[in-house]
Parts: sequence; C-alpha cells; structure tokens
Amino acid sequence: MTHVSIVVTGDVQGVGFRWHVQRAALALGLSGEVRNRRDGAVEIEAEGARVRLEELVAAAREGPAAAVVNGVDVTWSEGPPRHRGFRVAPSA
Repeated sequence: MTHVSIVVTGDVQGVGFRWHVQRAALALGLSGEVRNRRDGAVEIEAEGARVRLEELVAAAREGPAAAVVNGVDVTWSEGPPRHRGFRVAPSA
C-alpha cells in the first residue's frame, strides 16, 4: 500500500485546516489522520491509491480559504495498511 506523510507549514492552525484535509481524504477514500503539531505545522499521514494521495497533497497545498500555506514537505513510502478511516487526531 502507498503511504504519504505531509507536513504543512504557514498559518495553518485555527483556520479549519484539519477538517479541510479530513473532508478531502474521506471524499477520496483514503485512510489516515491529520493533527496539529506544537511547532505550528499540520501533519498528515494517509494511505491508499497513489493517484488519490496525490489529490490529497494538492488539497493540502491549497488549504481552506483562511489558511496561508508557506511550505509542504511530502514523503512517500510503501508498506502494510496502518489506518482504518480518516480521523482528526489529538495535537502532537
């Protein structure tokens, strides 16, 4: 299974970013989670079909209207499934 880890920096907390990502991931049929990090970034872990994951990366680059995305770091990997469903996780 294809996995992607995404770290989004900028003005991305307190603007509905996690719910924006969750809605996109569920619409794309992906599993994983999204959480706020203590450093002000948002971290996304997702798994599923590569083409759908690429669409999620695009949604993260765009963000919701109130967000200002300054950077997106993307890391791809392969491995067994680790998630069921897509959730907003507690802040790290």
